[in-house]
Amino acid sequence: MKPTPLVAPTERKETHLKDRLRQFILANFWVPDAQAIKDGTSLLDCGVVDSTGILEVIGFLESEFGFKVLDEEIVPDNLDSVQRIAEYVARKMEGRGLEAAAGARSQAEVPPHSRQCSDRSTG
Repeated sequence: MKPTPLVAPTERKETHLKDRLRQFILANFWVPDAQAIKDGTSLLDCGVVDSTGILEVIGFLESEFGFKVLDEEIVPDNLDSVQRIAEYVARKMEGRGLEAAAGARSQAEVPPHSRQCSDRSTG
């Protein structure tokens, strides 16, 4: 039996946060290929999220994590990919001293997908 690798608590939180964000995106937007949505995939360039979709993402972040997204924070650097959204949420949570809710929310079933998107991870 292999020992379970040790994972830093912050790494687990980041992974959990990314999973929650990805689940929201897959449940609420048309994503032709769920496997194509990597952490750095541009949701805007792939056409997964448009300007109206950004408002849905913002509503989710505000209700899920209990902070206000300011107008000046509505920029691609904060909201263009799962990675960027996770980093933005972490900064907001850290800055306000808040913790993410631990309870899992029920997720809608995700339809099958087929379209490819590029991963725009930054290094």
